[in-house]
Amino acid sequence: MQSGKGLWKEEQAMGIRLMDCTLRDGANVVGKGFDAEITDMVLDGLTAAGVPIIEFGNAGGIGAYEVAGFTAAETDVRYLELARKYLDRGSMLGMFLNAKRYREKNVALAKESGLAFLRVGADAGDAGIAIQTVKDIKAAGLKCFYSLMKAYILSPDELAEEARRLEEAGLDEITIMDSAGTMMPEQTAEYTRKLKQAVKIPVAFHGHNNLGLSAANALAAYQNGADILDCGLMGMARSAGNLATELCIAMMQRCGEMQELDLFGLLDFVDSRLQPAMAKHSYHNPVTPLDLTLGFSGCHSSFVKKFREIASEENVNLFRLIAEVSKRDQKSPSEKLMREVAEEMRG
Repeated sequence: MQSGKGLWKEEQAMGIRLMDCTLRDGANVVGKGFDAEITDMVLDGLTAAGVPIIEFGNAGGIGAYEVAGFTAAETDVRYLELARKYLDRGSMLGMFLNAKRYREKNVALAKESGLAFLRVGADAGDAGIAIQTVKDIKAAGLKCFYSLMKAYILSPDELAEEARRLEEAGLDEITIMDSAGTMMPEQTAEYTRKLKQAVKIPVAFHGHNNLGLSAANALAAYQNGADILDCGLMGMARSAGNLATELCIAMMQRCGEMQELDLFGLLDFVDSRLQPAMAKHSYHNPVTPLDLTLGFSGCHSSFVKKFREIASEENVNLFRLIAEVSKRDQKSPSEKLMREVAEEMRG
């Protein structure tokens, strides 16, 4: 299997991609970082599902443990040790780096630990403090991504100009970050169009759900040329959360994208492993894997009981069974049809 670093050009040719930020932005729901057990669990679930880009570590980024006192987390070294066994599963793994907390030694640590990228973050308009950081990351042989935090504080034209400046410094990808979840879909569309016109590197969108518009904004970004969408499992992230990774995949698969990702395997992971683990932290999943599957497939909830019975008896994935049966009958699927499809799934 190719390493994450070797997949960048190949992934760019595959259409819109997904960056999962559960283990970085999502860590805000438990303090500043997940414990070792959940970190390992999520890395396992995401890489098994084929998620192409994964950002993990301290919620404040590499160096935040000692520079900013964000010690309600594992150390950077511990996170990097946990990630080591996942480096060759085909996903690109990297960490966030707040431009205000930049230390050369952290770039060296990332490189030595086998990371594929560092994503520099700074408020929109503050690129000047990050240019040297971008150059240093590139000089170390890492991919350098960049988050334009609070992107909405600049106009679309101003943000596009800043993106051009960062691209000239050697940047590999740039993210429009709706840090407060304040953007409307028409704004997201305009910002995305402007940045796509301004730069040749991939443009990503990272939305928060404070207005309940994270999915609508992601869709607007996709429809206007975005190359990457940021997400977090079960919507976990700072404040009102991000677009849920599993929702993003389902939505994009409905659009004919991200077909290479194992949606139903990921839903099973969330249902059987992640939800129970996060329940211990009093985190409630706003859209369960079952409810997501009903929306994805167009299956009415009145049929769930029978689907559950047959999935259990036939030992097949419940979510996949619902989706496959619903391709043939959304109105009134019979038990006979359910069993026929379950048998096909086993064969």
